[in-house]
Amino acid sequence: MLRLLVKALPTLAILGFGATAALAQDDVELPRSMIWSAYDVGSGGYTEASAIANAVQGKFDTRIRVLPSGTSIGRLLPLREQRAQFGFLSNELFFASEGTEEFATPDWGPQDVRVMLGRPASVGIIAAADLNATSVADLRGKRVGFVKGNPSLNIKTDAYLAFGGLTRDDVEEVWFGSYGALKDAIISNQLDAMGMVPTSSFAREIEASSRGLTWLNFPPEDTAGWKKATDVISFAEPHKQTTGAGIDEDHPVWLLGYRYPMLATYAATSEEEVYNLVKAIDQSFDGFREATAEAANWATEGAIVPPADAPFHDGAIRYAKEMGYWTDEAQAWQDARLARVDAVQAAWAEAQAAYDGDDAGWPEFWGSWRAEHLAN
Repeated sequence: MLRLLVKALPTLAILGFGATAALAQDDVELPRSMIWSAYDVGSGGYTEASAIANAVQGKFDTRIRVLPSGTSIGRLLPLREQRAQFGFLSNELFFASEGTEEFATPDWGPQDVRVMLGRPASVGIIAAADLNATSVADLRGKRVGFVKGNPSLNIKTDAYLAFGGLTRDDVEEVWFGSYGALKDAIISNQLDAMGMVPTSSFAREIEASSRGLTWLNFPPEDTAGWKKATDVISFAEPHKQTTGAGIDEDHPVWLLGYRYPMLATYAATSEEEVYNLVKAIDQSFDGFREATAEAANWATEGAIVPPADAPFHDGAIRYAKEMGYWTDEAQAWQDARLARVDAVQAAWAEAQAAYDGDDAGWPEFWGSWRAEHLAN
């Protein structure tokens, strides 16, 4: 599905959280207490999770504790172990669903996770203006930045390159130890291009430097390019950006739309519980819509529909249908994403049956098995 946006194993039984239900208000029933995992204190994800929790607590008879963590495993493990019911997550949902990166180990594997809501956001790739690049294809042979231990950034960079018909083999891969180091390398002419959030302070610094910046476009009419990009990351869609470094209403740029953060849970969480929480958040929207510059993008109409990093939960879909937001196009995306989940989980089981090595060698074996047995 290509919608234009302008602006696991094991299966867990997650039932009965919070013991008794809170008093119903506006036809909503919530548990008396909840725990949500989120990004670390000080991050945008934590700030928005806290703002939403406070708004819901202010309207309904429930108490919510936000549990921060600076790692993907640290955010998802409490959900798997049933110490938390929900999580404000990012691309770890995609990796967990696919059983890759941190989740390629024998004690994790593909996780049966689901999205409830996801705030629309955007990201793209910038090139130093002195390259005179006008498209992603112009990065052939150029120095493109990657970050060790940052699979979220790296897989998006792979998607940018794919849009332009390129792979890592077609560019000069330059690896750094941190995201900030990429920005410094662009400015000091040690790097030519990097993934970037348009409203970030790093983008402003590069724009103001002697090299300047150019945003490379991902026009929605380039359907072949979008097919290649979404073969890498199924959670992307065209997004018309009108604010940011070098961007305004008169000079918009088409970037990759995605969801950050996403409120998520496991598929085994009851439909009723998810439905009620989504409804409560929607009814509490006025209480957090101005909490951050981006918080208004949590409006349910845009946050409860695909694409996202994992399939949507049945409880969220129920509410989306009730409100008239769920379309045939959304259902087609959901069906395809569920089929992918089934295929990945089946491949994991088949690979485990075929493997006779130790735990240390499993991730490499699984990666090779995926490449051979799983189409994009």
